[in-house]
Amino acid sequence: MPGMSPVKVEDEPVSKTYRPISEVSELVGVKPHVLRYWESQFGMLRPKKNRAGNRMYRPDEIKLLLRIKQLLYERRFTIAGARRRLLDERREETPQAELGFADAERKLVIHEVKSELKSLLDRLGRR
Repeated sequence: MPGMSPVKVEDEPVSKTYRPISEVSELVGVKPHVLRYWESQFGMLRPKKNRAGNRMYRPDEIKLLLRIKQLLYERRFTIAGARRRLLDERREETPQAELGFADAERKLVIHEVKSELKSLLDRLGRR
């Protein structure tokens, strides 16, 4: 976004464990409502909330936000494509440690294959 240049998280002092959404918004270079929307679209992004109910982001979550921004803005992924890429990257880092994600991904792929096969059968049946 014009006027909002992202700043590297590594350049910041390590003493701050949690950062508020306004600060993270400036670091990542997107507006706070975009961060809240991404939170609803990417299940792995779950910032803690303080007693007042304000979102507080940890360094790992900020790195994830920067990766999401890169996939969506620079690499032009769709939300679904970025979600799938992040899940694939996580699976590569920790092979089969997250069985829930692996099973869900497998079921999704099987469903997509079945739908495609049904579509092909319909096309062949019309000939």
